[in-house]
Amino acid sequence: MKKNLLFVFVALLALVPAVNAQKKGNKKNKDNTVVLYIARHGKTMLNTLDRVQGWADTPLTPAGIEVAEYLGEGLKLEGVDFKAAYSSDLGRARQTARIVLDSKGQKDMNIIEVPGVRETNFGSYEGDTNHRMWTDAALYLHYKSQKELMAAMAKNPEVLQQAMSAFKALDTLGMGEDYMDVKTRGQKAIREIAEKEAANGGGNILLVSHGMAIGNFLSDIDSSGKKAPVGHMGNAAVSKLIYKDGKFTLESFGDMSYVEKGKAAAVK
Repeated sequence: MKKNLLFVFVALLALVPAVNAQKKGNKKNKDNTVVLYIARHGKTMLNTLDRVQGWADTPLTPAGIEVAEYLGEGLKLEGVDFKAAYSSDLGRARQTARIVLDSKGQKDMNIIEVPGVRETNFGSYEGDTNHRMWTDAALYLHYKSQKELMAAMAKNPEVLQQAMSAFKALDTLGMGEDYMDVKTRGQKAIREIAEKEAANGGGNILLVSHGMAIGNFLSDIDSSGKKAPVGHMGNAAVSKLIYKDGKFTLESFGDMSYVEKGKAAAVK
């Protein structure tokens, strides 16, 4: 009898490390942190012609395809693997996402299209010159020129919001969007993506969107109150957004380092 009890006791001791290991494994699996790599699309025909491109759409140029390939290669070199991929439903974003995934070796991953992360709708300015749209907004806001408006914007981020309100006010189609329109729909879409992926266990997520829209989405999404900077965002630039326990943290904004690393590797 004593021998049997001793055997049972020894067997139970042997199980303790395995149980502890299982608990640690379960704890690790419960870390459902989502890391969103939010990238701007590659350069397009309208970008190259310096024309307004919101809901209007054109394909990537050779340079736009190349910069998307550099981004994919740079992410691959950094060991970033995606669990899921999303893009706006505009062709330039979808095309960029496909090139990024193919370039980094995730050719079989599907892309989920999300209309909520589209670029701003510029209404009757779509396809017009950027110079005309920004000059019209400058005069509407009582600045002497586009240059003066841009200088004011560099000092005060709220001037961009005023400019977007001017675009909407001057739009003759009645389709234009302002800052709040874009921010509201975009942040709603990003939160839905983050919550869905957190429920699936978290991980790295690719999201391809648009320059001005990304700035609006991320402007005040950080739970600590950190503000995203205002300024030009390069094609294929990446902003990293962390989602954990219902809160967002903006880790980086408009980062071109992945593109630069991919380009450096291609040159060698």
